[in-house]
Amino acid sequence: MSERRWSVVTVTYNSANTLRQCWSDSAKPYDWIVVDNCSTDASPNVAEELGARVVRLPANVGFSRANNVGLRYSTSEYILFANPDLEVAHDGLDALQAHLDVHGGLVAPQLLSPTGALQPNGRGFPYATAKLGNRKFWPLSRLHASYRRTAQPGEAIWTAWVMGAAVAARRNDFIELGAWSERFFLYYEDHELGLRAWRQRHPVALLGDVQWKHHWARATNSFRWSRAHTLEVRSAMTFYRMFPEFLLGLPPAGRRHRRAAALIGSQVGPTRIPTAT
Repeated sequence: MSERRWSVVTVTYNSANTLRQCWSDSAKPYDWIVVDNCSTDASPNVAEELGARVVRLPANVGFSRANNVGLRYSTSEYILFANPDLEVAHDGLDALQAHLDVHGGLVAPQLLSPTGALQPNGRGFPYATAKLGNRKFWPLSRLHASYRRTAQPGEAIWTAWVMGAAVAARRNDFIELGAWSERFFLYYEDHELGLRAWRQRHPVALLGDVQWKHHWARATNSFRWSRAHTLEVRSAMTFYRMFPEFLLGLPPAGRRHRRAAALIGSQVGPTRIPTAT
């Protein structure tokens, strides 16, 4: 694998300690681009010390817009968007590349918790009831048990979308797709990206042969209201205005997203899927 075949874009915001924890491996056979959202800690300096090209933004412009800045700075054939709390094992890039060379679209590694447990970073259709079920609201949690998806080693499955903590693509495909939607400051941008990718004939997959640790601590897991909750609610409102079928059931999601509905949850085959609807 060529050293510069991949660009890895990481958006930081007060992430200095997380960078030290997850990116201290000196072996980085890729162009690592860190876009800093005007941190008040030492994030930009730490990133530079760890080998990154750092883009310092004068204000916090949000996750999607900062990722798009990193995309513009990238020049490699393949691109990975990787959160600062992700441990990227660079030998997994070959497997991601092999998938993209056959299928295109978007692909994610299977994420693991710090203890090594599978972290369900693949998802089914984001019905509002499925989102509540994901927060353990019974009986919705049972009704939408298949919403959270994982892939074992040797498996690759089609998903509606994958968590934005780790998303890979061929750079030109990602540009053709339209990059990250800047209508979202934080949250739900990965939902929209996956659904848009399917509608533009870029399939979305989760690859079980690549397993990376993700030190995830979701800011909205607490019932105590915070700015993160406000941002999530705003993004949810934006998302469900764009995709009312997942809130109201009309039009039927299976009709509007036929290609995705036919494949989500199934195994990725050895050849490219047909491009016809």
